[in-house]
Amino acid sequence: MSSADIYREIILDYYRHPRNFGKLERFDIASRDTNPLCGDEIEMQVKLGDGMKIEDVKFTGKGCAISQAAASMLTELAKGKPLEWVRSLAKEDVFKMLGNPDLGPSRVKCALLGMKVLKTGAYGYLGAHYDDPEEPGLR
Repeated sequence: MSSADIYREIILDYYRHPRNFGKLERFDIASRDTNPLCGDEIEMQVKLGDGMKIEDVKFTGKGCAISQAAASMLTELAKGKPLEWVRSLAKEDVFKMLGNPDLGPSRVKCALLGMKVLKTGAYGYLGAHYDDPEEPGLR
């Protein structure tokens, strides 16, 4: 089995058995967005703890395996990290997390939707505006 096959299996496992799926009863940050190209939707809620660390994070949504798996993986990665860490999160981090899949332009938006939602929520909480590099000029 090649490494690409292994990552495909991991993506499918996260899609079929998402981690941190659902809604938080109490949260500090909530954000949602859609990918208009394919209709994928992601909503995230973040509970902050001591030192502005991400104590808990959950997501809900619907869409393709890549968008849902990436959001699920991202929630696991974010737990315990300082909220400021979200600012440094880059698309390369998401691609690495997914096993650097070969994605077409519309699938790139699917893979990055969870990151965009998390960043939008974090930036809003911190009183800043997140400009998505994939959609320059849109506010």
